[in-house]
Amino acid sequence: MTTPWRWIIGLAAGLLALGGCASAAQRPFATENVLSAAGFQMKLPDTPERRASLRTLPPRQLLPQPRGGHVEYVYAHPTGCACLYVGTEAQYQQYRRYTLEKQLADERLDAARTYGYGLDTWGERGPWPWY
Repeated sequence: MTTPWRWIIGLAAGLLALGGCASAAQRPFATENVLSAAGFQMKLPDTPERRASLRTLPPRQLLPQPRGGHVEYVYAHPTGCACLYVGTEAQYQQYRRYTLEKQLADERLDAARTYGYGLDTWGERGPWPWY
């Protein structure tokens, strides 16, 4: 008895695709991705002085830094990419909007999960008892 190889390959591809979707859905909220989406620029330390300066900043904290009469926001990531994210006030405000939208979406999702989307209170005919 021969095994249909196309069926086995299709099944394996399907399982891999589902596994990829599950891991993407469970990926944590990455601050670096949101900073990039908000317009922050990633800067690599290209000199020994900049590498030493990067290590002095608190890791993974978004901090305001006064520079030339205006404020820039910096986010040091010395262990991951060994880089610094730098943004303006407008980019910082965009970052805050994105994080607030994420927080609100998470709260709505939690509420929907908690209350079961309200479907369990309708009965078998839905919200229309006369239907």
